[in-house]
Amino acid sequence: MVRPSLNDLAAFAAVASHRSFRKAADVMGVSRSALSHAIIGLEGKLGVRLFNRTTRSVSLTDAGAGLLARLDPILQELDQALDTLSEERGTPSGTLRISANKSGARILLKDVVPRFLDLYPDVELDLVSEGRLVDIVEQGFDAGVRLLEAVPRDMVAVKFGGDVRFIAVAAPSYMDGRATPNTPDDLHGHRCIRQRLPSGKRYRWEFTKRDAEIAVDVPGNLTLDDNDLLVQAAADGRGIAYVPEHFAQPFLGSGQLVTILDDWCPPTSGLALYYPRNRHLPSSLRAFIDVLRQVDRGR
Repeated sequence: MVRPSLNDLAAFAAVASHRSFRKAADVMGVSRSALSHAIIGLEGKLGVRLFNRTTRSVSLTDAGAGLLARLDPILQELDQALDTLSEERGTPSGTLRISANKSGARILLKDVVPRFLDLYPDVELDLVSEGRLVDIVEQGFDAGVRLLEAVPRDMVAVKFGGDVRFIAVAAPSYMDGRATPNTPDDLHGHRCIRQRLPSGKRYRWEFTKRDAEIAVDVPGNLTLDDNDLLVQAAADGRGIAYVPEHFAQPFLGSGQLVTILDDWCPPTSGLALYYPRNRHLPSSLRAFIDVLRQVDRGR
């Protein structure tokens, strides 16, 4: 048997983790065909089939599952050893991958990312803001960003950016001649701009006042999937939108939008950066968290 290279084994581990040649190739920064050829070559060297492949799915064979169980902790120890070497050099390096929603990415890009990249130029930051919630371990991310209340319990969370407030907004031109809603149920008498979540479901607007919590499936003939578009449509007089306050702030300041149901829109716990509790913390992520906390203290 020909001994496989470390690159071959890393390619196998990536495909096994993602159960997809396309996703693994994206994470590794190689073409799908190159990755496929590497796996075929590895199977040839080992003399066993590692994956069951169909046009729709990829799954491990028994031999592949056995190899992964032994290989995964070895690769983790290797990553830790290389990271320790990076620390001894005095500066983090390598790639840091963070999955963030658009709100989180916007906040990070304002102050945290510029300072981090200035301090650690040897780190390549890959900030992905595709909108959907992902399993950061399965998808090969070092950390993720989401609302604090939605962070899985087996993760370590670092809160940042202060509280987040979702608000209902509309253009004065839309409200002209219409009754101002006093309760969330009054929205049923209005035209609302609905939001499609990355999961495909339509978002039910959630309101809180004292001990009362109400979720409203609002009416409307326009559905969008982006907060910037929701705000713009509201400013254009298309109806009432429900968005994070910082997306609407420029339009509120210029008078293009006004708030509605203010007393039903209290602040929530805000955003958090999170990462796996029981995995080695890369020096690049540790440095990013330090910068995040420094910036947050200075707000």
